[in-house]
Amino acid sequence: MKKRILSMITSLVIFCSLFAISTTSVQASENDIPKVDGSYLTMDDYSEGHSSNSLQRGKHMMTGECSISKAGRDEIYCYASTTASHEVDKLAVLIYVDQYQEDVGKWGQIDAWVEETTNDYFVITNKMLEVDRGYYYRVRAEHFVVDGDDPVEETFSVTNGIYLPK
Repeated sequence: MKKRILSMITSLVIFCSLFAISTTSVQASENDIPKVDGSYLTMDDYSEGHSSNSLQRGKHMMTGECSISKAGRDEIYCYASTTASHEVDKLAVLIYVDQYQEDVGKWGQIDAWVEETTNDYFVITNKMLEVDRGYYYRVRAEHFVVDGDDPVEETFSVTNGIYLPK
């Protein structure tokens, strides 16, 4: 009986040790992913971003979101939308597409456009872009809602960087 209890305790200690070691190595690898200006440089095929804090929504603003995905050998698909909690006078989304410049360690803007609508609760924009391979790309978006004489409500969203291999 004594051997059985000792064997169970030893097994439990070994199991706990293995669990602690595997958890530590997973955390270390996640922290090794470079982060530049709010975006991780990932090898993912897709990334999405949402407005920062849904609890800080305004009187009219509900959410803002954006996404980027690989769409072919040398193309990316960029998307952004702004949603109000009800029909408002004006909605807009301003979308930026950035390319990571490794030599200077910064994101550089390669494209931008705006989409707006009136008397609605939702605005969306998307575009396919042909880009150079061998770089990280991300999407940033600014979201605006205007209703009546109330101040303009604004939020932003940003994706992580996705890599297009050479």
